[in-house]
Formats: sequence, structure tokens, C-alpha cells
Amino acid sequence: MTERLLVADDDEDIRAYLEITLSLAGYDVVLARDGVEAMELALASPPDLVVLDIMMPRMDGLEVLRRLREDVRTSHLPVLLVTARVQREDTLEGLAAGADDYVTKPFDPDVLIARIEAALRRAGQERARNPLTGLPGNERILTELAARLDADHDLALLYLDLDNFKPFNDHYGFLRGDEALRALAKLLVEVVADHQPVADEDAVFVGHVGGDDFVLMCPPGYAEPIAGQVCARFDGLVPELYDPADRTARGIEVADRRGVPQRFGLLTLSVGIATTDQREFAHPGEVVTVATEMKRYCKARTTPGSAYQVDRRLGEDDGVDLEVDLP
Repeated sequence: MTERLLVADDDEDIRAYLEITLSLAGYDVVLARDGVEAMELALASPPDLVVLDIMMPRMDGLEVLRRLREDVRTSHLPVLLVTARVQREDTLEGLAAGADDYVTKPFDPDVLIARIEAALRRAGQERARNPLTGLPGNERILTELAARLDADHDLALLYLDLDNFKPFNDHYGFLRGDEALRALAKLLVEVVADHQPVADEDAVFVGHVGGDDFVLMCPPGYAEPIAGQVCARFDGLVPELYDPADRTARGIEVADRRGVPQRFGLLTLSVGIATTDQREFAHPGEVVTVATEMKRYCKARTTPGSAYQVDRRLGEDDGVDLEVDLP
């Protein structure tokens, strides 16, 4: 789908130049003659990106930017400021107010288009993130997994699931449940940073599928060290998520649907791991299937604490139902 840009500038010649330049680059361009018109057009039909001149009559670009950021309908829009070279302080003020980037007049059209493309790309990545944890969400996870398989990269997929999360959520409420999920997300990011090689900053990937399900992708040799560290660190932090009495008792009591009290231990992690060391995968669904099966096997354990299970079988298996939607 063609991306739509809103361009606001009070100079007729610049508006015409930008319309031609951006239209030739493949964008659908909507023009505004001043800040007031820019706000009206943005609110009536939010574009994919806004290009704002700072110096405009009736309402300047900085005020437009502030109002865009304050309105829930437009707060997420990427905004590119167009400034004169002498407006350094205005540029800094605009960036502080939430502008994504800027270009100076007179501007190189190739530079302008490159900055627009970069801002749109960043905005797309943000939309693909889980709103609770800020980690890449399901769409981005599947894209990353498919890209690694297509490139024939050696791959390990770690599928992480919180045990006893529902009773924890029922007992403490969803705000405390969200706190637990954010704590796990933070831990995963820290562990990834510990294992991310300097030579390849994208070797280890972490994402949040949704709910209490997370994934990690990494080279196979990293899988068990990462899983072991994640499990150990999570077991170390999880008592702090409980009230003192429950922490001492090492669990909580929650009534089932019939009102009968049931005892649940502290939160733990079950991690299922599938790797290309054991088999070849033709499709992302196959990797997720094996990792999911290993995760379910791990959840059936009777030993205390978090744990992981690596698929060490060779060849095909019967598979299991997927817990995420795949294309």
C-alpha cells in the first residue's frame, strides 16, 4: 500500500517541489499551506508521516508538533522537521518535543527521501513491538525467524513460558502480572546483552509473542548457556515479585472455579529449545512446533525451579499444535 505523507510549508514553490519529488519517489502526498491546515488534515485522516516546516503563519511547525504528540490519534506519527540552517535552537527544541528527524534548507532530495524512508521504517518497527514490554511482537518474530531460515543460518529457537502465571495474575491482579512480565523482559534483554557478540550485534534476538510467552533466537552453541542463565537469574528474582508472607510460604493459595483453595508454587520458567543441529527446518512453523513440544515436555517436570529442555532427536516427529499463529 502506498504510504501517504502530509507536507506542510507556507512557501508555494517549496510545496510544489516537495510534491513532485516525493510523488516520483512513490508516495501519496497531501499538502498544507500552514500549521492550522496541517493540523486539520492530520486529524481528519492521519497520514503515515508528516513533513513540517518550522516557520509557518497562523501556527508554526513546533506548535503543530506539540499538538500532534498530545492527541492520541496522531501521537504515534513520525514527524520530519524542515528548518533553515540558522534555526539551530528551533531544531533542538523540535527534537526535544518529539520530532523523529530534520533536514535543513536548501535540502538534497536524496537525503530527504532517505530520512523519510528511515523514519517510516522505524515507525513500522515500533508498531510491531509488544506494547507492554517494548520487545518485538509476533509479526516481527515470524519475519526474523523466516529470514534466518531463508539465509540458511544455524539457528536455535528458545520458547519460554511462565509456569503458574494465571494463579499469580488472579491472586495479585493484572498490574502485578504486568510487572512480572516486564521483569522477565528486562532480564531477557540483559542476558542477551551478555551473550551478544561484538562482531554480530544481531546474532541473538529476543521477542514477546504475547501473554507470558517469549522467544529467543541465537546460534545453537549459545542456546544452553543462555537458557541456563535465564533460568537461574529468574529463579533468583522471582521471590521479590511476591508479598512477604507468600514469599516465606514459597507460594500462594488461589480458589478454583468451584471455590476450592488450590496451592501454587512460585513462578518458574519452562524453556523449550529447537536447533538446526538436530534437524533441518523448511518453514518457521516446523521450528516453533518442535520448540513448543519441548516446552510442554519441560512443563510436565516434577523438579522445582525453572528448567529448559533441548530437542536432541534426529529426523521428523509427529509434532504438536502451534500456540502462535503462523502465515
